[in-house]
Amino acid sequence: MSSILDEYEDSQARARSRPAGLPYQQQRLGGTGIGQSGYISARLEEEKPIFSKQRIDFSPPSAISHLVVCNNQLCMCLGKDTLLRIDLGKPDQPNQIEVGRKDDARIHKLFLDPSGSHLLISLTSSECLYLNRNSQKVRSLSRWKGHLIESVGWNKHLGSESNTGPILVGTSQGQMYEAEVVVSEDRLFNYSPDLFFKYVYSLEEDGSPAPVCCLEIERITEAKLFVIATTRKRLYQFVGRAPEAGEQQPFQPIFSQYADSLPSFQEFPVSLGYSEISFYTSKLRTSPRSFAWMMGNGVLYGTLDYSRPDSLLSDVKVWEYSADIEPQLEPPRSIVLTQFHFLLLLSDRVKAICTLNGQLVFEDVFPDKFGRLLRMIKDSVTGQIWIYTEKAVFRYHIQKESRDVWQMYMNMGKFDLAKEYCKDRPECLDTVLAKEADHCFQNKKYVESAKYYALTQRYFEEIALKFIEAKQEEALKEFLLRKLKNLKLEDKTQLTLLVTWLTEIYLNWLGTLEGDEGKQIQFDTTREEFRKFLSGSKIKECLHNNRSTIYDLLASHGNVEDMVFFSVIMQDYERVVAHHCQHDDYSAALEVMSKYQDPALFYKFSPVLMQHIPRLVVDAWVGMQRRLDPKNLIPALVNYSQIGSSEQIGEAIRYLEFCVHQLDVTDQAIHNYLLSLYAKYKPKALLWYLEQGGSNANQTHVYYDLKYALRLCAENGHHRACVHIYKTMELYEEAVDLALQMDVDLAKSCADMPEEDEELRKKLWLKIARHVVQEEKDVKKAMVCLSSCNLLKIEDILPFFPDFVTIDHFKEAICSSLQEYNKHIDELKQEMEEATESAKRIREDIQEMRNKYGVVESQEKCASCDFPLLNRPFYLFLCGHMFHSDCLLQEVIPHLSPYKQTRLEELQRKLVTSNQAKSRQRPKEGEGSDRGQQSRDQIKADIEDIVAAECIYCGELTIKSIDKPFIEPQKCEEENNSWL
Repeated sequence: MSSILDEYEDSQARARSRPAGLPYQQQRLGGTGIGQSGYISARLEEEKPIFSKQRIDFSPPSAISHLVVCNNQLCMCLGKDTLLRIDLGKPDQPNQIEVGRKDDARIHKLFLDPSGSHLLISLTSSECLYLNRNSQKVRSLSRWKGHLIESVGWNKHLGSESNTGPILVGTSQGQMYEAEVVVSEDRLFNYSPDLFFKYVYSLEEDGSPAPVCCLEIERITEAKLFVIATTRKRLYQFVGRAPEAGEQQPFQPIFSQYADSLPSFQEFPVSLGYSEISFYTSKLRTSPRSFAWMMGNGVLYGTLDYSRPDSLLSDVKVWEYSADIEPQLEPPRSIVLTQFHFLLLLSDRVKAICTLNGQLVFEDVFPDKFGRLLRMIKDSVTGQIWIYTEKAVFRYHIQKESRDVWQMYMNMGKFDLAKEYCKDRPECLDTVLAKEADHCFQNKKYVESAKYYALTQRYFEEIALKFIEAKQEEALKEFLLRKLKNLKLEDKTQLTLLVTWLTEIYLNWLGTLEGDEGKQIQFDTTREEFRKFLSGSKIKECLHNNRSTIYDLLASHGNVEDMVFFSVIMQDYERVVAHHCQHDDYSAALEVMSKYQDPALFYKFSPVLMQHIPRLVVDAWVGMQRRLDPKNLIPALVNYSQIGSSEQIGEAIRYLEFCVHQLDVTDQAIHNYLLSLYAKYKPKALLWYLEQGGSNANQTHVYYDLKYALRLCAENGHHRACVHIYKTMELYEEAVDLALQMDVDLAKSCADMPEEDEELRKKLWLKIARHVVQEEKDVKKAMVCLSSCNLLKIEDILPFFPDFVTIDHFKEAICSSLQEYNKHIDELKQEMEEATESAKRIREDIQEMRNKYGVVESQEKCASCDFPLLNRPFYLFLCGHMFHSDCLLQEVIPHLSPYKQTRLEELQRKLVTSNQAKSRQRPKEGEGSDRGQQSRDQIKADIEDIVAAECIYCGELTIKSIDKPFIEPQKCEEENNSWL
């Protein structure tokens, strides 16, 4: 069913439906202009009204007497006993049902459940009928007979399409019944759908029964239920346990507790003869939030507070009927409650009253041609409002009902609610915040007002001056902080201004509080707050770009501690360390360096720290491991190892040893410096260090400068160290000469070192022997030297002995030497005999070879070309292989070394030249011809020595060529292409 309005009626309705008594709409931001907020407020077109009416394009065939709507299911009564059902989702498929009553009974009221599935029809004959949405048949409820039904309280949580669930029914006699209607098409025989219908309670007014005008059932929690029932002048509240599914007589326990005492109720003296209550629920299947009760004195409205134990009604107000409403003559007919308004239906118009201030905000007058307005209904699911007369049906749409609510809340001082309803409208939110800030400022809540001012678009200078004039530095600081928080990073100028100003404010506070013992806690709190401000991530870049200004501010206030803190934030650790050093707080300086582990800081400040806390400094160096380059620390080590105490020297040696042994540093400067410290201050470790490096200069772990080490050890008189260095430098003669001055055994160890040079070893041992004989004059020790070296003979050292020495001292040595000579002579004799025998066998082999021959058959072929062998000159090898001379030459040349290939080419050229010369000259007899022939024979012999020295298949050439490829690399690509 479409919603179409006549153009004429639409224009007339808009003219009549003008706002009335709408002060808050008059106060709205209108026109075009720039307000204090800085927002431009412009209305480009007229806003649509909150309540817009549409007439349904429907002409009833007979007068409409009743209409109910719920969940898009519309049911109306036409004439006496015709029901018209319309699914508003399918308006073109109406369903008409005849009640079929033959008596004079008429329909009194219609009741439709929230799901739109169950329709109860109350008749004037005190009967009740039932119609299910899925059924075409109206059923009579036999147990309900004799009761004129005035109201029904539906159970929203336990009902279904075929079952109403437990419900409450109110009658015109003030009685309340609990009932349940169940429908089932599966049964073969007719039956009454009313499952039960039992009395639970009676309502009275002035001592007599009063009709139950309205009933509402709502679940507070899973286990708690409340029932609101109204009569003409009273509003009753019942609270009890919520029924469970399948429970018999679920409402009986709730009402039984009020058997001896009246429930809580509200009563008013004036009666309309009836009353009506409406509820507003924000979401489907949730409990109502507010109510509005239309009664004789006016409209009682308020909220529902489910936490209250006695009465759920809260913030209750009474709106008294205006002068144009005469309850006794033309009483209001219906009421509907929305989120912020309640609508009253009069005989010819609709009035909307705002529940926030009780003022009339909308009035819609209906033309007389439609007849008197009968009733107004609200679809609790869709929120649409329906009004009907006997001739027409109207529908109201509610659009943006809360759009102007923020102003009302703002004027009422309920700023939180005002902000809630304009949070998606920045210009309105700014107005609310400004109003709230002004309110707080007027009430001397300066800090709180600063928070709100910072969120507005009010001029910055205006607000700042406002706090300055009021001498409220705390509020000014809060305002600046909030403004700073709201700025973007791109607003660099504003950031710089606020950060600098706030820094000055904090420093002034700290300067005022410092030194006052009574304000020490406040001073500490302010300092902590200031440092937290400086540590903010948002202003980090701003502080870095303006750090010189901040340093100047801190210095001007003499705030050294916060300057150090700021330096740490800026990672200006050099300034922090320098500050600690200037104040002789070397441990603190080292702590900063160790914490941030910047090598540059260690290189710069280690010389100063090493002078005062050498052990801690070296511990820090060791903790840095490989992050420090020891070469860059040498200035600190050299400076204070020369002028420092033994502690400083010891710590320097400890660090250098750590570098050498733990970090495996190979830098020569480090090793040289450690060597110098050993030589001067720790001589016992010097020789051990040198021996650890080895005694071979070519070894990779000798990292010190040998010449520098030799000079250093010589200057400090460390002769054994000098001997070791001489050995390392392979200056064995100098090593032996120096060792003989101290220890003969040391000299002996030096003399044995040149193992591959026997001549030098013999020379060194002779030096030792001469020293023993001539200097120590110890013949026995000389004999020991003679036995220690197998290169020395007795005759080598005899010249060193004086003439008066008797032979008895070295008789044994002489005898031993003679025995060795005899043994050597015997060995030479044996070798001569073996050589003579070998020569004899060679001569026999040569003679045998001269008589050796081979037989070549006529059918033999060349092993290389496979042609008959006897056709050309050939070679026959002992292995049996036979080759043409030219074939053998081709096979051998690739395997020859470059030198032999060159030599072979040269011999071939000589042979060709010699043959050509022979052919040009006439043969001559005599000596010249013989010499030429001999020369050619020699060339041929040389060629044969190269070519035919061994069989190409069985000799070494084949073995050596085993790792060569079958195809030469330069011909490999050509060979591959030939296969494609």
